[in-house]
This record gives sequence, C-alpha cells and structure tokens, in this order.
Amino acid sequence: MFNRVDIHHATAGAGHKSAALALAAAFKQAGAARDVRVIDALDHTAGWYTNVYREKYLEWVGKRPHLIGYTYDKLNTPWQQQKRRLFLDRAAARDYIDLLEKSDADLAICTHFTPSELISWLRKKRRLATPQAVVVTDFDVHAMWLCPNYEHFFVAREEAKVYLGEIDIRPQDIHVTGIPINPAFAIAKDKKAMRIKHGLLPDVPVVVLSAGGYGVGNIGGLLKEILRVSLPLQVVAICGRNEELKAEVDAIAVAARGLPVEILPIGFTTEMDEFMSAADIVVGKPGGLTTSEALAKGLAFIVVNPIPGQEDRNTEHLLQHGAGMRCNHIEVLHWMLERLIADPERLAKMQANARAIGKPNAAMEIVDRLVRAHAG
Repeated sequence: MFNRVDIHHATAGAGHKSAALALAAAFKQAGAARDVRVIDALDHTAGWYTNVYREKYLEWVGKRPHLIGYTYDKLNTPWQQQKRRLFLDRAAARDYIDLLEKSDADLAICTHFTPSELISWLRKKRRLATPQAVVVTDFDVHAMWLCPNYEHFFVAREEAKVYLGEIDIRPQDIHVTGIPINPAFAIAKDKKAMRIKHGLLPDVPVVVLSAGGYGVGNIGGLLKEILRVSLPLQVVAICGRNEELKAEVDAIAVAARGLPVEILPIGFTTEMDEFMSAADIVVGKPGGLTTSEALAKGLAFIVVNPIPGQEDRNTEHLLQHGAGMRCNHIEVLHWMLERLIADPERLAKMQANARAIGKPNAAMEIVDRLVRAHAG
C-alpha cells in the first residue's frame, strides 16, 4: 500500500480532471493508498497562464476549433518543442514547482502533460525524486505528452504503445490499459431498469447527446436536427455545467412535446454511467473520456463536430473498429439516426464492436500495476 499518492491534472476541458478523479476512486476502491490528493496544477500558476488554459481553451473549442487543430499539428513534433515549452511553463508555474518540491508523495500520477513535464524537469535537476506515471487521456499520443524522466506510460491502445516505442519511450515501461474512467462504468446495470429510474420509457430507443462536462458545442442546433427524426426516440441531453445551455435545452424540450422525439435535459451529473447504461447510441464530440465511457457501455457513437487534432484521432479509432459513424453535416443527422435505429442488426454490430474495444476497468488496472511495481 502507498502511504500517499498525488494525482496531478490541469483543468483544460473536463477530461483530464475526470481521469484524475477516476484514478482517485480506483485507489480508494482498491484500498491501495492511505492518502490520495488530486491536484489541479492551474490552481498554482500565474493568472494569465491559467486563463489561457481554462477560459481561452473553452472559447477556442466553441468558436475557433481550427486554432486548436493548427496548434495540435504545429506542436506535434516529438522531442523538438520541449525547451521552449518548459521555459514558458517554469515562468508561469513557480508556485506549483514549489508545491512539487515540498511534496512527500510516494508516487506522482499525471493525467495532463504540463505536470508531467515539470516533474520530469525537477527530477533531472535532482530537486525531486518522486516516481512518475504518465496517463495519456486520448487514443493517440501527442508529442506534448513526452518527457524523459518517468517510470510508467499508460496508453489507450496498442498502436500508441508501438508509436511510443519508435520514438524512444522504453517499451517495457509502456502499458496498454485504456483511458481511466470512473470504476462505476465497469458495473453492469440493466438497461430497462435504468430507463425507468430516470423517467424514460423502457421500450423506446435512447440517445445520449453529450456536450462534455462544460457544455461546449452546438447542442441546441443538434437537438433541432434530431427532432426531425420520425421514429419514436428519447434523447438524454447532457448540458454539463453550462446553465445557459440547460435553459435553452429546457425550452426546446417543452416546445417539442407531442413529437416522436422526447428530450430529457440534464445538467451536470454524477450518474453518467446510468444514463449510458440506459442508452443505445451516443451523439456528440468524441473526447477521450466520453469515448471511453461510451465504449465501456457498448454504445454506438455518432461523431459530430470533433475538435480538430485529438478528437479527429479519437474518431479514427471509432471508425477503424466499426464502433462509430461520422456525421459531417448536421443537416443529415436525423437521417443517420433513423437509418441506424431502423436497422437493429447494424446497431447491434456497432454496439458489439464498441464493447470489444472498451476498457471499463482501466482505472483499476492502472492502480493494480502501480501497486505491484512500487508499493511495499
């Protein structure tokens, strides 16, 4: 058992934090550490730097996704951008570096590349000796995740392991576990029971429409297209923490009463595993965590408006394994849904493909590997 484990993330979007919390829950469930701290590096960095990561990132996702794609491609050059990035991160993160140096943790786990980069640098300077595990939260590995001082790299799929081995990450330290999601997703829950619990009809197909933890994206527009579906359908619209979006979806749901499509608006929820257990299909943006949760529950995924860069790569993973479809024009979303719902054999095949590549126990597997490798 570890005496203390620190799990570091950065709140740029919701996924890195969700992965950190999933690992914390897994440590608790396994009884593998006496104390687990989840630390947001951005709580300890300069205000301008925090603003770029938190506010500007969400603004770019919603209004300027092409800038994310450009930046993703520009910086995806293995081992070539480290010095420049490290200079910037060190200047902005002096308080965070001080926190790291004072840490008495037995192990540092990073679900974002900024903490792992700084920990690696401190270890190089012999200012920190804590072992480090890097947990990649997308299905592809961007160059920003690379660092020279680590004990473990945890990745989502075998291709990522092969790639890292080709660019000088030690193969023996790379583990294919999947992306850590809440251990609750590994618990089988009856579809009809979950529908009844959440006020849904037990025998009508259910779609989860996800805007992510922060409710970013054209959910209102997507709902208006889904309302064109002529078959009976229930839509669980997850709005996250975006109260303005929740109000918009509430209004759309009221206006849609009497149509074949019924809408259940949901704000931020800790019961995503139950909504996905009740569902057949996910529609939305394929973030690493959302995609992993959908696969764990065996759901077909219709991808709409992926963020250029990382979500494009996640989409490729879904398409490659026959677990998803990509909707390039929202004007045909209703048509894609109708065709899929009306073809139960095709839908069942996509769901089976999703289950085959899903890794619901990723968080527990990561904890188990770390305990076996380090804990005394």
